[in-house]
Amino acid sequence: MTTTLSQQTVIVTGAARGLGAAIATAFAREGAKVAINYRASSQEAEALAAALGDRTGAFKADVRDAEAVRKMVAEVTHIFGAPTTVVHNALADFSFNGDARPKLDRLTWEEMASQLDTAVKGALNLIQAVRPAMASVGFGRIVTIGTNLFQNPVVPYHDYTAAKGALLSLTRTAAAELGPLGITVNMVSGGLLRTTQASSATPEAVFDLIAASTPLRRVTTPEEAADAVLFFASPWARAVTGQNLIVDGGLVFG
Repeated sequence: MTTTLSQQTVIVTGAARGLGAAIATAFAREGAKVAINYRASSQEAEALAAALGDRTGAFKADVRDAEAVRKMVAEVTHIFGAPTTVVHNALADFSFNGDARPKLDRLTWEEMASQLDTAVKGALNLIQAVRPAMASVGFGRIVTIGTNLFQNPVVPYHDYTAAKGALLSLTRTAAAELGPLGITVNMVSGGLLRTTQASSATPEAVFDLIAASTPLRRVTTPEEAADAVLFFASPWARAVTGQNLIVDGGLVFG
């Protein structure tokens, strides 16, 4: 089974703003039905859904809550049809400002666990909720969002990077298990994006340094990262699974 983007029903977690909003917008641009998931940003999610048209909708669920995720998937299925693609973008509360992040001497396990709960537990809840419908039709696309800090840990984002590293492992083990069902699982890893709410605390000098360090001499935008997510959901990626695509203008080579 090969499904074009315009035929798909897509859930994007954490899609009310930032990269998630850019991903939702990109899928809507291609004609997909898009479920904009949010936890607390109801006003932004509803406004985005209204702006993107009647093939989009806002759906509240905390991805850390398995029952809430199941209810969201059921609601999306009732309104738009069973989801064919899920993009796990939701991020625990985090500010991308290296000077303000705790180093190892002050980092608490609670901070680590907070990131793991959203990144890994959230992904597990989503996979378990959408697997039956995807398996029944022999088609599914799951895309997780990672980070280029795996290759380039230049800032003390220990909790964030560790959680995303665990998510990459789950992405690959899920790809191995779900492949026979026609479900692919891949990751898109961006770097610092110009500009999202999470990166708004980043000093301008850091943006300038990153731009100067990339072959393209600029900082990647949320829209550019979103287009890479579309690739994994598209027919052109039908033979690609278990991969981590780095989208950062060539800052790191992975």
